[in-house]
Amino acid sequence: MGDGLQQMGFLALVALAVGGLLLAILYPYFSGAKQTEKRVKAVTLDAKAPVRQSLRARLMAEDPKDTRRKQLQESLNQLEERERQRRRKLTLRVHLMQAGLETSPRLFHVFSLIVGILIGFGAFVAGMPWYVAVVAGIAGMLGLPRWILKFLVRRRQQIFLNDFADAVDIMVRGLKSGLPVTDAMRIISTETPQPVGPEFLEIVEGQRVGISIDQGIERMYERMPLAEVNFLGIVMNIQSKTGGNLAEALNNLSKVLRDRKKMKAKITAMSQEAKASAAIIGSLPFVIMGALTVLNPAYLNPLWDTTIGNFLVIGSGVWMLIGILIMRKMINFDF
Repeated sequence: MGDGLQQMGFLALVALAVGGLLLAILYPYFSGAKQTEKRVKAVTLDAKAPVRQSLRARLMAEDPKDTRRKQLQESLNQLEERERQRRRKLTLRVHLMQAGLETSPRLFHVFSLIVGILIGFGAFVAGMPWYVAVVAGIAGMLGLPRWILKFLVRRRQQIFLNDFADAVDIMVRGLKSGLPVTDAMRIISTETPQPVGPEFLEIVEGQRVGISIDQGIERMYERMPLAEVNFLGIVMNIQSKTGGNLAEALNNLSKVLRDRKKMKAKITAMSQEAKASAAIIGSLPFVIMGALTVLNPAYLNPLWDTTIGNFLVIGSGVWMLIGILIMRKMINFDF
């Protein structure tokens, strides 16, 4: 009797444990708690997921700053591409135009040939061997006229830079007083001396035949390849595409131009010591040769009367030229 009660009690406990376990597992499904938990998770995930917008809504919600930045980047890329194309087209005619000379390339070549013949003939008359005279004539034909041309280009660009900031200030005052850009440029063309005045006159005259201001400044940059002119083209190009206060932008450009001018003057002043040293070192061999010629005229005759001496003179001249060019590269700062 006692064993039967124990077995019944054990079975009751087992049934109670199994029933409690089943109730704990299956109760959420019968009570709806599981469905509630799934719904809460679904709502939470939907709240965290990004809301998909239509194309129109995304275009309307685009940041204006991003749009302006993209337009600026496109303008700068176009200007860089134009600069690369301009460098590929840099010919003798362009150099003559940059120097302000109304000379054709054919006339320049004729002038170079005449200069080379005169230098070679002068060297031959001076008693130098014929091959030295030929080398001198070729060097004079290829080097001297182009050096003069580059000198004229640099001088014209320097004069342009001295008056360019004042021309931009005239444009700023004209815009602030209510004048259009074309009238402000016309004032610059009449009130500013060469070469700034004629360059702006080309822009004004070009508008009469359908050339825009941006294209006119681009052509002016071809005639005057300076970073300052490129800055003006960038300002005008960006303003025409994105809008804004042109007078304020040009006023800031004028300040930048004056600061660059001050920096160039400071660099020139600081590099004068190096330039003076280079001039002394470069002229020292010629001074010593002239002094020896005066003190003892026959001392240097082997350099001119013998073949070995002639080759020594030519070699020394080449090495002197290389040294002068290296020193010139070291003391000239372009920025």
